[in-house]
Amino acid sequence: MVLEYRNAIKKIAALGLLALLASCGNAPPLRSAIDGRPYPHSLQGQEKASEVVIYALGLMDIDYRFGGKNPQSGLDCSGMVTYIYRNAVGIELPPNAARIAQIGREIDPARLAPGDLVFFNTTGQSFSHVGIYLGEDRFIHAPSSNGKIKVSSLKASYYAKRLEAARTLFD
Repeated sequence: MVLEYRNAIKKIAALGLLALLASCGNAPPLRSAIDGRPYPHSLQGQEKASEVVIYALGLMDIDYRFGGKNPQSGLDCSGMVTYIYRNAVGIELPPNAARIAQIGREIDPARLAPGDLVFFNTTGQSFSHVGIYLGEDRFIHAPSSNGKIKVSSLKASYYAKRLEAARTLFD
């Protein structure tokens, strides 16, 4: 009986995952924040945020490359965020972290939700690094130090000292 119950749970989980992945298959048409058209500050909440997080996790271990805009040649931090938002939810973001920070709605870092953006001062300049918040004080980003997209903790000494702001594109 317990074995049948476990198998049923596994099947339900697998079907849920397949349904979630299928729903991510077609990104909505691009809307641009760059060419002067109004920028939508809402992406319809948790469903879109989940798509951003899932897409981001699919890029784990992609090589870092300064100025990189696609996974094939490598991504830098803003290239990663721009690529994810374009492909996961159809939003075209500006090409660098400081300009991305100008678009999002400021939120208290204590109120971060998965899919929100975290900004750091890592070079002595405001908004010089950006990542996507995953939850539980973790974020995904493309740091040059390790050369690969990875997950780090906001509580890690290096990032805790340099966290500058949090922004959201969601309601």
